[in-house]
Amino acid sequence: MSPAVLPASPPTARAKLTCRHCGAPLIDPRMRETGFCCAGCSYVFRLVHEHGLAGYYNIKDEITTPADAAVFQPRDYAWLEAAQCEVEGGVRSPSGPECQGPLGAPTQAGSESRPSHKIPELTLDVQGISCAGCVWLIERIFQQIPGARAIVVNPQYGTMRLRWVRGQFSAADFARKLQAFGYLAGPAGETVAEPESRGLVKRIGLCAAFAMNIMLFAFPAYFGMEPTFEYARLFNLLTLAFGTLSFLVGGTYFLGRAVRALREGAMHIDLPIAIGILGAYLGSLYGWIAGEERFVYFDFVGTFILLMLVGRWAQVAAVERNRRRLLSQQPKPQRVRLATGDTIPPEQLVAGQIMQLPAGQTVPVESRLLADEAAFSLMSINGESEPRIFRAGQRVPAGAVAVSRGEWRLAALQPWSDSLLAQLLQLGERADERHVLLEKIVRGYLIGIIAVAALSGVGWWLAGADAPRTWAIVTAVLVVSCPCAIGLAFPLADEMATIALRRRGVFVRDGNLFTKLAQVRKLVFDKTGTLTLETPVLQNPEALHALGPEARAALLALVQDNPHPVSQCLLENLLGEDKVSPLPGAVHETIGFGVELGPWSLGRGGWHDAHGAWNETVLARAGVVHACFRFADTARTDARAELGALESRGFQTFILSGDSREKVVSLATSLGLPPSRAFGEFSPQAKADWLDTHAADDALMLGDGANDSLAFDRALCRGTPVIHRGVLEQKADFYYLGRGIGGLRALFDIDVIRRRTQVAILVFSVVYNLLAVGLAVAGHMSPLLAAILMPINSLLTLALVTGGMRPAFRRTA
Repeated sequence: MSPAVLPASPPTARAKLTCRHCGAPLIDPRMRETGFCCAGCSYVFRLVHEHGLAGYYNIKDEITTPADAAVFQPRDYAWLEAAQCEVEGGVRSPSGPECQGPLGAPTQAGSESRPSHKIPELTLDVQGISCAGCVWLIERIFQQIPGARAIVVNPQYGTMRLRWVRGQFSAADFARKLQAFGYLAGPAGETVAEPESRGLVKRIGLCAAFAMNIMLFAFPAYFGMEPTFEYARLFNLLTLAFGTLSFLVGGTYFLGRAVRALREGAMHIDLPIAIGILGAYLGSLYGWIAGEERFVYFDFVGTFILLMLVGRWAQVAAVERNRRRLLSQQPKPQRVRLATGDTIPPEQLVAGQIMQLPAGQTVPVESRLLADEAAFSLMSINGESEPRIFRAGQRVPAGAVAVSRGEWRLAALQPWSDSLLAQLLQLGERADERHVLLEKIVRGYLIGIIAVAALSGVGWWLAGADAPRTWAIVTAVLVVSCPCAIGLAFPLADEMATIALRRRGVFVRDGNLFTKLAQVRKLVFDKTGTLTLETPVLQNPEALHALGPEARAALLALVQDNPHPVSQCLLENLLGEDKVSPLPGAVHETIGFGVELGPWSLGRGGWHDAHGAWNETVLARAGVVHACFRFADTARTDARAELGALESRGFQTFILSGDSREKVVSLATSLGLPPSRAFGEFSPQAKADWLDTHAADDALMLGDGANDSLAFDRALCRGTPVIHRGVLEQKADFYYLGRGIGGLRALFDIDVIRRRTQVAILVFSVVYNLLAVGLAVAGHMSPLLAAILMPINSLLTLALVTGGMRPAFRRTA
């Protein structure tokens, strides 16, 4: 059944401009005809309806992760089969996927060596969860697997806990089915610390209760309660108690962070908040002890702490939500299968060990090929899009991916610690970027407020005021000089910018990103997979459409489970269009030429036919040509227009690639960039060195593979369009989804709106503080007036944020 006839609501004008599955913008006319941004989304959309799970589209967020090429790529789940066997108490057989019990008796999925009442349980990481709809979909998929009992999906940590019926369930089958829907399962990582946002939620809940109780017992005094009232002392005591609890639960959060920042020599945003909280609390405590009501601001303390916590939670939660879309742990290479049948982590590899490498797996260390010949993709190392043929005895570099069918024997030539891949996967440590402008604002605010408080105190003392009156003036200045702009409004503007970017397919992972964007002057792109698409593009899809049912079934059998880029492209197009069942039979590969299944063949022109051109991929039956396919590496649809728009805004654009210089210059010319800014044949280290020399402090680097990892460590900002490889997404400050690069311009557009809004907030804050502090210095401030002014200031500040950030949510055509 074609996706075009699947039941769905009639498309609106807006729906025609966004993908029917993920909601990403459709930037190409051909995409608008199909309604999907890629073949992966079309395929998953069809699967969702075929499995009766269309309710997902009523629950999911407006924009979710596109189902990219990862849904088609073969993945080795032997580690999961072994993990299930271990949980069930069996041992995985070296000769096959079945489990064997302690006595060697095979079972379907595990042995009964453990007590039968012990329910098997396994926790896995899962990548791709973006909303409540994803959780719902994963749970429904699990329920459709035979032997499934219960699943608990934790989107906060990106994990799922499975429980099943012993001997009736296959965890690997569940993982493969999840992959088809766009979710990738991985081994559970180390225990993750509780997210900061969850701790803030707990503080907010407690402080909200404390603030309401403070107001409850403080209001009678404002409405004329006499000190002689029998419950007056009790009310005051309860106000003190709840104010102190609010200070201990919420105030110490800001105090601790401010102290740590001072130790590091930085003026953090939490410093003025901490001073305001501390000054208001100590003044109120003194007023309560001395019986001076004019000093008591406990209601102000409770409300102020609550508002500051809410602002901080909004900022932190937005970034954490984007991080949860990825596997939370550092990427781990797949376990290595040795010729002895044992599997070990790559960290245990030593020179001389013989490995059995299945198709689609990465060579962990530099190795020597022991088979006759095999094809390996070096795209993640040097950017070459065309796989390379290696023959027996040749060295295969670490990071190469096997793209030939079957398993290949290689001899390790080095330990993991010396491997290039180990260096590329290492997550570099970077210090938090200091916000120079914000530090200046904080420093100016502190100097100004402390100076005004001190001068007002000296002035009143010299004017003849007594000590309590003088201290009351100083306390009032410290209390009413509200840093709401930097404590509440600035974080809220950041959070709204993050939400607006998410609606455009850009996801912020690092809270320091906005701090660094204003410094960016150079944009540095990798070529393959960043400016171009990950897989080659079929140039004549009509040849595929013209195939009959048998030819389509044969083609599916020839390309499925084959990691070769051409096979992956054909597989995407086949499954994205219609439901096809593969032709039965064993597929055989001739390295460098193609694959065969009975009379059917798919390979280079002229291999099993007499008419195909050498630069075409030919599908033939008994030598008779059924289709000739042409492929090309294609730039992303909007790349030329977007790069031109970025150049017009003053950014310099560069391309650094490991591919040949001719290809890189050709791409740069087609995108309107001068050849002098296109650099080819760069190794990973050469890319990093170029950044060190030419763009150490003002570059935004965009890449997609392990060969960009070292350059990522050198760049000021870094982003990636690929999130399923488990490498750069863990280093990126942001990632963007879809078939175009328009999200990059959206990042800068929304940052301009954010900064403009924050300037307006700062101006308003200065005006408010001049008014409030002026009243305090003149001696006209009271706890009641402070309690009125603060919520008015907060509401006006929030209105400024909302109004200022509104343009960020207007969707452009």
